[in-house]
Amino acid sequence: MSLCAREEVGGATRSVTKMAPFVQRMAPVVMLWLALCLSGTLAVDRGNFKTCDQSAFCKRQRALQPGQSPYRALLDTMELTHTKLTLQLINDNNKVRLLLELYRLQGNMTRVKINELKPLKPRYEVPDVLVQQPLTEPLSLLSQDENGVVLSLGGEAQRVILSARPFRLDIMEGHELLMSLNSRGLLAFEHLRTRKDTFSYKVTSTVASVWDSIKWVFSSSQSDSEAEKPQGTDPADQAEQPKADDKVEEEKDEEGMWEETFKSHTDTKPNGPSAVSLDFSLPGVEHVYGIPEHAETLKLKTTDGGDPYRLYNLDVFQYELFNPMALYGAVPVMLAHNAQRTTGIFWLNAAETWVDISSNTAGKTVFGKMLDYVQGSNETPQTDVRWISESGIIDVFIMLGPTPYDVFSQYASLTGTQAFPPLAGLAYHQCRWNYNDQEDVQAVDAGFDQHDIPYDFIWLDIEHTDGKRYFTWDPHKFATPKDMLQGLLEKKRKMVAIVDPHIKIDSEYKIHTEIRSQGFYIKNKDGGDYEGWCWPGNAGYPDFTKPEMRAWWASMFAYDQYEGSMENLYTWNDMNEPSVFNGPEVTMHKDAVHGPWEHRDVHNLYGFYVQAATAEGLIQRSGGVERPFVLTRAFFAGSQRYGAVWTGDNAAEWDHLKISIPMCLSLSLVGISLCGADVGGFFKTPNSELLVRWYQTGAYQPFFRAHAHLDTPRREPWLFGPDNTALIREAVRQRYALLPYWYQLFYHAHRTGHPVMRPLWVEYPQDAATFAMDDQFLLGRDLLVHPVTEEGARGVTAYLPGKGEVWFDVHTFQKHNGAQDLYIPVTMSSIPVFQRGGSIIPRKLRVRRSSACMEHDPYTLFVALSQRRKAEGELYLDDGHTFNFDTKGEFIHRKLSFSNNILSSSNLAPAAHLSTMSWIERILILGASKPSKVTLKTAGGQDSQLEFEFDASMSVLTIRKPGMNVGEDWSVVLK
Repeated sequence: MSLCAREEVGGATRSVTKMAPFVQRMAPVVMLWLALCLSGTLAVDRGNFKTCDQSAFCKRQRALQPGQSPYRALLDTMELTHTKLTLQLINDNNKVRLLLELYRLQGNMTRVKINELKPLKPRYEVPDVLVQQPLTEPLSLLSQDENGVVLSLGGEAQRVILSARPFRLDIMEGHELLMSLNSRGLLAFEHLRTRKDTFSYKVTSTVASVWDSIKWVFSSSQSDSEAEKPQGTDPADQAEQPKADDKVEEEKDEEGMWEETFKSHTDTKPNGPSAVSLDFSLPGVEHVYGIPEHAETLKLKTTDGGDPYRLYNLDVFQYELFNPMALYGAVPVMLAHNAQRTTGIFWLNAAETWVDISSNTAGKTVFGKMLDYVQGSNETPQTDVRWISESGIIDVFIMLGPTPYDVFSQYASLTGTQAFPPLAGLAYHQCRWNYNDQEDVQAVDAGFDQHDIPYDFIWLDIEHTDGKRYFTWDPHKFATPKDMLQGLLEKKRKMVAIVDPHIKIDSEYKIHTEIRSQGFYIKNKDGGDYEGWCWPGNAGYPDFTKPEMRAWWASMFAYDQYEGSMENLYTWNDMNEPSVFNGPEVTMHKDAVHGPWEHRDVHNLYGFYVQAATAEGLIQRSGGVERPFVLTRAFFAGSQRYGAVWTGDNAAEWDHLKISIPMCLSLSLVGISLCGADVGGFFKTPNSELLVRWYQTGAYQPFFRAHAHLDTPRREPWLFGPDNTALIREAVRQRYALLPYWYQLFYHAHRTGHPVMRPLWVEYPQDAATFAMDDQFLLGRDLLVHPVTEEGARGVTAYLPGKGEVWFDVHTFQKHNGAQDLYIPVTMSSIPVFQRGGSIIPRKLRVRRSSACMEHDPYTLFVALSQRRKAEGELYLDDGHTFNFDTKGEFIHRKLSFSNNILSSSNLAPAAHLSTMSWIERILILGASKPSKVTLKTAGGQDSQLEFEFDASMSVLTIRKPGMNVGEDWSVVLK
């Protein structure tokens, strides 16, 4: 949920404290006015959010033009150990020295860290995002002279060339240049300094001395820090003082370095300018992806002549499409792809960040590129990327692929894989702001049964609480929450309730009093508790960067702490950018304080920490047995480890339906597979056609939830007439039938880091036709989906990739050749989906009221034969909700294969064990020939003849009730 026209509400945060009694009395009135205001606003007020020109550090850094870099490497300071190379860099303009650290990491990655050699105080290094200290491999020196050094990166003739004057890094493989750093001379590192017109030299020296003495204490808490080195071994001890004849340019203070004002908000900057920047050149690359979250196409556009892409978690009301504005989450990861290689850049920095992209082929038409080819132009395509962050250090991981799956695995080794959700989390979710009371919840629940539409979760938004006090229930509307939850549990259904991280300031509210008494609130610049406006009125904001705060928060989900909660109640973290209605850009002041750090250093981590603490709370309440389900709006790199995300406050418009596909694809590429968009659009009111098409699209996206704003008319699936109810029912039932396939895809995502929802180029990396495609996608490698997202569409054109491959329409079983554009006539019931020839996909066709009700139901195997009459697939199942698959090996994982007219099932996990009543009810073989007989052979050595039907017109063989248990070895022989 977002808010409009927040600038008119209240003054600066500092004035709120003085008016607390008045504020508390007026809060309900103001909140009502805000809600009414929200419904009347049609789109984002861009004036509430900064452009690069309005962000002092971005404007300052972007003013630097490509050219000769002032930085050079001091080769005489180089040290090469078995884990890393270190050397000093010097800025020849101001003589400030930096420390470069270069690591070769296991898995074909390189890490580059640049920090001040001797900062006045420690600079922030992002903790907790990396799952472990990355494992290193030895670097070896190949050659060295006065111009630079050449280091080996291992096999395939990979090496890094470090040029000294100016400083530059080039990563090579054989004769091919893969990537260059600082080739455009845009490395910039604003060193910490004292403000000349404010502090005396004596005070400054004292402060600097104190910070210098304790900096290793703070540094040791960072995830990447090393133990302090013995005296004399630190490269800092090798620093030389500038010589008397060295020319040092006087550094001039520029506007915004020490203080910056945006609208009515002033950002004090006691540490002064601290921005960092570095450019990367990618020869041979025209397509780059990632850096979510933006309402943008899958292929990122160049930013020449406009703003860079911004990464700064913000609560953006009804966001605009196709622009680089920041949204709710920020993952500073970019993938680059061409037909030969995929690479990735992970910029580990949690401060506000801007990303510039330029290309030497930008703006060229297809004809122009053909003309270049005909005329023999030898210009190599190249994309240049520049990262600019407000504070922190440069800490970048270069993932060298070479395949898309190699990059996914490399990134997963750094930040972890997608949390394996409970099976119910992959089913359908029904939500709105807000279901009014327990009777309303019961009526909606009954409505799904009455209209034979399955669902697993019903959601409660902020109005379920006692006056926006989270972890509570409205005593009148939700007086007996356990009765409500028990009613859902008896139908094997669940609930999600919202728990936001802004805490109502109320001396009678236990959550607030405990946070305040333990000193867990974020502080303002003057040392008091930071306060701002959000849904409860005046609110405090817990400091989730503190491990003690996260542990306390997790403890609040215990059943004896969260009154009214039960095992089928799960959690939604909204507004965790954090959203501050009367703050700058609707978020927290950057000069707020988290222990030794400013909020500007940690901003993009806040939502990451909130979701992590919440997920831990749900795990702890079950004694570590049950898997959590937590949805978050704000996120960062590594958020995939804790649950799901969604694309925020979208609108009931066709373009918002279309953009949901590239938005989720972009998230999938950077590790976050459990993504979805509000079905039907959060704002505005969809007509029946848009709503149906959105259900049809959402049914094939990973997180499937309908949601709506409180001012919109009710839109439960049965409220649009019987014809539309039937269409929605069918879309939801298709989702439930495919849950076995969804579940095994998420099992693999959890094990490997491979995305569930994929751009076509991931599976067809040499097919240039797929590189910019974002109106269709793959689920795993075997299902291709092209949703209908055009109003009034009578047909769509889907691209079926793969020369020599075949694809089967999952509804009609019609076979189509790959490597073609296929026009598909559509009606309102059409959801174009194709199964790849050569695959086997399990389904459960007995759809019931919830996924748990289908636990023991039988499977149907859809075997789609390739041109060579082969196929393979998998079947995975466990109990669907605990960690026993991991801790006790309780699961079944089968390999399914068809070759030489034999379909067989073999065990992929002999050490695992699970008892199941599920069996194989039906087998459909697409692209088959008619056999004379079909024989089942079981592990016990018994043979039995099976009944079958053959549709000669579609070449479909149906084998009914073969009856084998899914956990057993068996084979079906066609003769």
